[in-house]
Amino acid sequence: MDIATIIGIVAGLVVIVISIMLDGDLGSFLNAPGMAIVFGGTVAATLVKFPMKDFIQSLKIGFSVAIKNSKNDPNYIYDKSLEMAGLVRTGGLLALESVQLENELFQRGIGMCTDGHNLDVIRATIDREVIVTIETQEMGENFWRGIGDAGPAWGMIGTLIGLVQMLANLDDPAAIGPAMAIAMLTTFYGAVMANLVAIPLADKLAIKIDADRRVHDLIVESIVQIQQNTSPTALAEILSAFLPSGSKPAKDEE
Repeated sequence: MDIATIIGIVAGLVVIVISIMLDGDLGSFLNAPGMAIVFGGTVAATLVKFPMKDFIQSLKIGFSVAIKNSKNDPNYIYDKSLEMAGLVRTGGLLALESVQLENELFQRGIGMCTDGHNLDVIRATIDREVIVTIETQEMGENFWRGIGDAGPAWGMIGTLIGLVQMLANLDDPAAIGPAMAIAMLTTFYGAVMANLVAIPLADKLAIKIDADRRVHDLIVESIVQIQQNTSPTALAEILSAFLPSGSKPAKDEE
């Protein structure tokens, strides 16, 4: 689990609540009509933008990718690739039949190697699966970025509604307060939803998508080199270029 996401959201909410309670009443910031306008309007606008199937799938992707740690560990791929390259050197591709890998994409690619598939077929199959996976994740990013755009917009719509209600009831002092609350709080709700949840989730998705893309490139290159019976020493040199700079092994470790 990516604990940073949970800590960030919780910490943000705690800061807001403490700031309110230091010099005010938390209850005064709870306004049902304002919440209905912002949250209901944002959901409605998002449903217009995305088909229902994509809406549900993107909602799940956003939370799963942002909250869960990625299983695509480049160092794991690197280490396993060198280990399998050594096995192929001594026992051929069939020596990899008993190898079990945590990464499903890597496992399928190695399985295609041991089954004797052509290198072009293996590359095309893996590339196609990578493209579909990345496109699905990008859809999740666009979904949350869309919520980040719609939230403040609906907050402004709520503000306009509240101001119209307030101006229409200037002769009734009792009605001015509730209308003013809607006007102010809808902007507050939209800003919090966008800047604490939606946009940060979209940004984290973008970071993880980019990291997954690099790992997928590492997997494809590893499979190609293993299938071609590249030596572990040469493979270490080739794959080190795909690793993050902070995790590249020292020359004497390779």
